[in-house]
Amino acid sequence: MEILLQIILLIVGFVLLIKGADVFVDGSSGVATRFGMPKILIGLTIVAFGTSAPEFAVSVKSLLAGTGDMMLGNVVGSNILNVLLILGAASLIRPLPVKNSTLKKEIPIMILLTVMLAILMCDVLLQAGDHNSFTRQDGAVLVVAFSIFMYYLIATTRRRIRKNKEEAAEKKEESKVLEAETESTKEDSEDKPPMKLWKAVLFVVIGIAGIIIGSNCVVDSASKIASIIGISDAIIALTVVALGTSLPELVTSIIAARKNECDIAIGNVVGSNIFNIGIVAGVPVFAIGGISSFSFSYIDAAVMLLSTVLLFFFTWKDRRIGRKEGAIFLAIFIAYYSYVIINGLN
Repeated sequence: MEILLQIILLIVGFVLLIKGADVFVDGSSGVATRFGMPKILIGLTIVAFGTSAPEFAVSVKSLLAGTGDMMLGNVVGSNILNVLLILGAASLIRPLPVKNSTLKKEIPIMILLTVMLAILMCDVLLQAGDHNSFTRQDGAVLVVAFSIFMYYLIATTRRRIRKNKEEAAEKKEESKVLEAETESTKEDSEDKPPMKLWKAVLFVVIGIAGIIIGSNCVVDSASKIASIIGISDAIIALTVVALGTSLPELVTSIIAARKNECDIAIGNVVGSNIFNIGIVAGVPVFAIGGISSFSFSYIDAAVMLLSTVLLFFFTWKDRRIGRKEGAIFLAIFIAYYSYVIINGLN
């Protein structure tokens, strides 16, 4: 009877997660359209922050419980999954074009923050320390770096909105005939009228709620099902929990790719990785306290760095992530995750 109840909750969780992501993508796209903002900015901010909520919750709970290894493992693992699994799966559905500004600005910022996190974590390897630690000062460094990134995003958004206002003012000076023709052309090129702002914001809020509640249902019920049928806690932690916190990003990016909202799919992953490092890792450590000692595999840090660098090189030539690149991402993900599971069983 218990397992039947958990299976029902698992199905309900997936329905909430998928439908929540569907509504969330539509609402985010509507907000971007109404404010004249590039959808990549919405992906880097609203979508990335919303889908990273599970990681932040796990991070805070882990630090309060004194399990720093889980907090840092959550951040590193999520960033690896975001690039290798999520972009890999999304690009198989539809090749993902990458804007020039994203390639030259946001992705390098993500690489820089990833390198910073790896350096701060590897005290024994890089700084000849006795043990690896993650201090409150380390957290402060990441928070400051993230604040600079947010300042850049706000400045970019303001410039874009100002440019849109200037373009709107220029259009008003055109003749009524040209204006009518332009409006007619615009209407013909759109499949449907833009969503009303209040409705778009409501969709964003409802979508985030559905994503968070759905992901929690999936993780909790799947963990209980695994326990009932006798799967070990180690395997549950390596699979259900790790993948569960990345479900919001995975479902949101896949649905965004299916809806041809590729900027949201790309921005979601890049923004989530930056958010994970600056907020999920930086803020709790800075606010609650550092981690005096922790252990982790340097393979994890190496794969995290490799995935971010590969993302840059894969998009440099054609300004997109094609199906071939997506397949490579997924192959690396399978190889890495096989290593993690085998290593965890030993």
